[in-house]
Amino acid sequence: MDNGAKIAVEPRSRPVMHAALVDAVERAGATVTDLAEADAIVWADPAAADELVPVVAAAPNARWVQLPYAGIETMADKLDHDHLWTCGKGVYAPDCAEWIMAALLTAFRDMPTFARATSWPPQSGRNLLGAKLTVLGGGGLAESFLELIAPWGCEVTCVRRSPADVPGAHRTVATPDRFDAVSTADAVIVCLALTAETTGIVDRELLAAMPNDAWLINVGRGGHVRNDDLIAALDAGTIAGAVLDVTDPEPLPADHPLWTYDNVLITPHVGNTPEMGLPRLAERVEENVRRWIRGDELIGPVDVDAGY
Repeated sequence: MDNGAKIAVEPRSRPVMHAALVDAVERAGATVTDLAEADAIVWADPAAADELVPVVAAAPNARWVQLPYAGIETMADKLDHDHLWTCGKGVYAPDCAEWIMAALLTAFRDMPTFARATSWPPQSGRNLLGAKLTVLGGGGLAESFLELIAPWGCEVTCVRRSPADVPGAHRTVATPDRFDAVSTADAVIVCLALTAETTGIVDRELLAAMPNDAWLINVGRGGHVRNDDLIAALDAGTIAGAVLDVTDPEPLPADHPLWTYDNVLITPHVGNTPEMGLPRLAERVEENVRRWIRGDELIGPVDVDAGY
């Protein structure tokens, strides 16, 4: 039965993603159509930010645009107040939370050093059990991580724009209190959206506030960390080391100094991979299209002014 919902899935530059999202729209009961007739758009190429404005302009009846990633920093300056925008907030949180767990255990057990060893090294390492952790961020990723870390009995502090409680955290503080929040941490975990306010938040001052045996874990965006300040902290030994899934730039050049540290482990943005993420994104698109058809509130609304 035709419910009247007509949705364009664009652009078509990633055939596998495009096909999966077309299937999701159709499973939800909407009709996939061209831009001229569409009342909504599902965006099917995260890398095609430059195409967003002309594509949306070609759909004069479209009122809602679904973006694919949780982070929208490449598109934030192209959004307007004339459309309802949603993104992948929370879609990839379980996958990235698993990466945080792996990163913490890798760091606390000194795996970056052991992995590079060519002979039997001195024993070292400590428990994650009961550790003090500071999470920069309080969204869906932080909540998923807090669910996973709960059995370890850690004392977790979350830092966010407002000090509203984050379920599972022992305390939540506002961003201006971040220096105190990291001062007793065994690890500082970055899982923020990248905005003008959060760019470079891990800087010389924050790194200096961390204990010298604390690890930096970054699964947010590379732009959250000022590389020169991180390198200076590593050289000075003012932090224990870093596990980074994101860097600035990406890919990180082969001659970049961060590759040379025994206490730094870099993974190639695999907190969520296309193989992990596309089925989750398709589920989100299907659910939001169903909600669109029913006139219900959509999941993952974007605050255009805040940029996430």
